[in-house]
Amino acid sequence: MKEFLPLAEVYAILEPGPVVLLSTAQAGRANLMPMSWHCMLEFEPPQVGCVVSAANHSFKALEATGECVLNVPSAELLDQLVACGNSHGDQVDKFARYGLTALPSAQVAVPRVEECWANLECRVIDRQLVGSYDFFVLEVVQAWHDPTVQAPRTLHHRGYGRFMIAGEEVQTTSKMR
Repeated sequence: MKEFLPLAEVYAILEPGPVVLLSTAQAGRANLMPMSWHCMLEFEPPQVGCVVSAANHSFKALEATGECVLNVPSAELLDQLVACGNSHGDQVDKFARYGLTALPSAQVAVPRVEECWANLECRVIDRQLVGSYDFFVLEVVQAWHDPTVQAPRTLHHRGYGRFMIAGEEVQTTSKMR
């Protein structure tokens, strides 16, 4: 028999995809922030909507520069991901502190994380919902991936320090090309 679920726990059911490490940079200082509140909005050009709380250090850099990178880690980076989320970018260099390698990007002035299996360089293209919801619309302007990673074990946030790791992949028929 089902029972009522506290409304504050709904996000753990609808969690949209893998947790990413959002990298931003401003005035020569890079920052990393775990982010799970994002969604695909369009295929070509690829557009992503995301929530970055105005209370976060990353918000200020994203708001000022309009650039970021969505770095997609696999399960092996869980400890660094959590550590980045439990520290403040205005107080610590998260790349150095947590042993992550900053690589230059091709299209934006924000570093990529080498240890992540994919990196999506982005520019903000719509700020209409930033004031009300801290919701940015990004366009992916350059994408990178490690072709040797066939089935990444991505992390999915379930709330309160719990994560689920992507598991078995199944194939069905599809009309998508």
